[in-house]
Amino acid sequence: MDGNLAYQDAIREELIGGKIIAMSPRPTVNHNRVAFNIAVLFDLYLKGKKCTPFSDGVDLYLDDDNRFVPDFMIVCEPDKIKPDGIHGAPDLVVEVLSPGTAKNDKTVKKETYARCGVREYWLVSPADKFVEVYRTNGTEFILHDIYTLYPDWQLAQMTEAERAAVVTHFKCSLYDDLEISLEDIFYRTF
Repeated sequence: MDGNLAYQDAIREELIGGKIIAMSPRPTVNHNRVAFNIAVLFDLYLKGKKCTPFSDGVDLYLDDDNRFVPDFMIVCEPDKIKPDGIHGAPDLVVEVLSPGTAKNDKTVKKETYARCGVREYWLVSPADKFVEVYRTNGTEFILHDIYTLYPDWQLAQMTEAERAAVVTHFKCSLYDDLEISLEDIFYRTF
C-alpha cells in the first residue's frame, strides 16, 4: 500500500487528442528540482514585467481535444489567464521528461504545441542533464539546439578544444537580456 496519503486519491490527467491520459502521479526528486529551478529563474526575471510564469499544476486549454498540464509555461497575453487555467497558447512551454510521459512530450504534445502557436518549447532531461530547445517557424517546431551539462569526469576526458566548445549558458528567444545557466537549471540534482 502506498504510504503517501497526498497521492492516494490524486490522479492527474491530461486530454491528449481527445483521449484522457493518466499522468505520472509522482515526479522524482530530480524532476521536481529541475521544474522548480526553471520556475524560480523565470519568476525572478519576470517580476514586474508583462509576462507571467506558471509552474506545474496549471491546466492549459489549447483546444477542445487537448488539455495539458505542462511542467512550466510563460504567458504574455493576460487575457488567456482565467481562474481555471490558461486558455490559448503560452509563449514558452517546458516539459521535464519522465519515463512515463517522454513519448507524448516528444511527439503528440510537441506537435500540438506547435500547431496551437507556442513560440518556444523545451524538453528537459533531469537524468541526462540536457535541454532541447525548439523554436517555431510558424507551423512546426525546429530544433534550435541541445544544451548539455557535462559531469566533471566527462569534461576531464575532453581535449582543451572540446571543453572550450561546450556551451554552458543559452538564451530563451523571448528575452535577449536573460542568460540561462545549465548549472542553475540542474542545481541540486544528482
